[in-house]
Amino acid sequence: MAVSNLQVLDIIEVMESFLLRKRPPEQIRPKLDIVYKIDGQSVIVNEVRPRWNNPSEIVEHGVAKATFVKAKNHWKIFWLRADLKWHSYNPKPTVKALKDFVKLIEEDAHHCFWG
Repeated sequence: MAVSNLQVLDIIEVMESFLLRKRPPEQIRPKLDIVYKIDGQSVIVNEVRPRWNNPSEIVEHGVAKATFVKAKNHWKIFWLRADLKWHSYNPKPTVKALKDFVKLIEEDAHHCFWG
């Protein structure tokens, strides 16, 4: 089940604010950029860059994911490990608000999201 239209507006507001702070300068964006997408009840933050051995091909690599759990009214936090599977972020597996998710990935205290 997808998030509500009102939640989508809140997500866009929080994530656009995050992108304003975190995205690289415009001249660098063809080589490295940060985007987000809303997929069902999840918000996924991706790094976008040209493939190393084929620069004409653009690839997205997952950085972080937050999935809204309506029954518990919280967001579950995930990070993409080397096995390319999403794993629970054990230092803080859930947050109450999406802005707290953004704060976690910006701080990246355990170097799980940005390396």
